[in-house]
Amino acid sequence: MNLVYFGTPEFAVTPLKTLLNSGYEVLAVVTQPDRQSGRGRHISACPVKIEAQKSGIETLQPLKVRNTEFLEKLRSLNPSVIVVAAYGQILPPEIIHLPRLRCINIHASLLPKYRGAAPVNWSIINGEKKTGITTMLMDEGMDTGPILLQEEVEITSDDTAGSLSVKLSRIGADLLIRTLNQLENGIIKPVPQAGEASYAPLLKKEDGLINWSRSAREINNFIRGMNPWPGAYGFLEGERIKILKVVSLDENGEAGIIKRVSKDELIVGAVKDSISILEIQPQGKPVMAIRAFLQGRKIREGMRFSLTIEGTEK
Repeated sequence: MNLVYFGTPEFAVTPLKTLLNSGYEVLAVVTQPDRQSGRGRHISACPVKIEAQKSGIETLQPLKVRNTEFLEKLRSLNPSVIVVAAYGQILPPEIIHLPRLRCINIHASLLPKYRGAAPVNWSIINGEKKTGITTMLMDEGMDTGPILLQEEVEITSDDTAGSLSVKLSRIGADLLIRTLNQLENGIIKPVPQAGEASYAPLLKKEDGLINWSRSAREINNFIRGMNPWPGAYGFLEGERIKILKVVSLDENGEAGIIKRVSKDELIVGAVKDSISILEIQPQGKPVMAIRAFLQGRKIREGMRFSLTIEGTEK
């Protein structure tokens, strides 16, 4: 069986490496164009491109997958199957129906829950206890195609979007190989999705603003679901501060108000209970433990985390 692999972020690297180690012929890798990133706005390649180049695989980076030249190239490769893992563009019918064995998508949720671009983040933000990986035959809808295989994964209280994505990537790689083997041997039966669907829309940088008028548990989930990107943040004394790790405390407080501060402790109230901030990142600074952050800063009880840089509530 030969295939073309569509993928872009780190999540898609492990499935690609596993395919290569399992003896499948990867004809080409399709990934997003190089982008500017970082404070210096340097042009950088995505993780999947870097991995493909290490393995000497032809890499295609169309600006739009509907591009006529790209579609002709894809047809000339004539893959038996196309595998898609967090590619980042919606595939048109011309691509979905091109391979003999269709297009297979590795999706990081138990479909039909959390269709869309950010299922890992939203499963944590919404306080889910479990999620998983689904391999599915793609159709023209948004993650609506029939299910091939699924595997469930527990979401622990320590999981962030980053750590959970790593776990799901590994499981997705193994599930993909099982899916391809069964598909090739004709022993897998696609099953239509059943149950209530939910959606996980794409996150933007501004979505990381913490709403302190939520419970401590909800804020904790939000911070973990936004870590590492886009990052949860608030404004303290006009300074934009990213908060990376907290623990919930069973004690009363006022929403967004610093309740208690010492040399190694910063407790902030929520609408219900409080949180203790453990890791923090001031703007333009590295991530630091709360003790390091508090050194040399005049943080006092009664200060407020606001929703705007001016310190006035929206």
